[in-house]
Amino acid sequence: MSASAPTLTRAQKDRLTSDLRMACMRISRRARFESTADVAPHQFSILARLEDGPSTPKELADIERVSAPSMTRTVAGLVDRGLVDRADDPQDGRQVILSLTADGRRAIKETRRRRDLWLATRLEHLTDAERALLVEATALLERVAAE
Repeated sequence: MSASAPTLTRAQKDRLTSDLRMACMRISRRARFESTADVAPHQFSILARLEDGPSTPKELADIERVSAPSMTRTVAGLVDRGLVDRADDPQDGRQVILSLTADGRRAIKETRRRRDLWLATRLEHLTDAERALLVEATALLERVAAE
């Protein structure tokens, strides 16, 4: 922000907070749901988590903040489609370890490609100045997200 930027009132700050939150949510939701031909958003979230490495269903349920039965259904669908492998945990026979298959990795790549394409198409309708402003805003949003 430049030194000459006006100081916002409390009401303006509140409005900015609300508007920014809603805009980010809408963009995120649209990007997720515009690219769901092959993998539903909740399934993609699990695939993306497994991209970091193998995990148990309980660990995934905790991270995603869903119930164990809900995670079991999601994982079963991914296993049935060949996107996730299920293996017995060598240290604990009661537990299973989930990992991505090659098809799962391809599904992640394709879903991201579709999401990027959806957003790129929208950015094409903007002016050069608007896109430059988004470059600056992206850096700010990344900073806000990191705090």
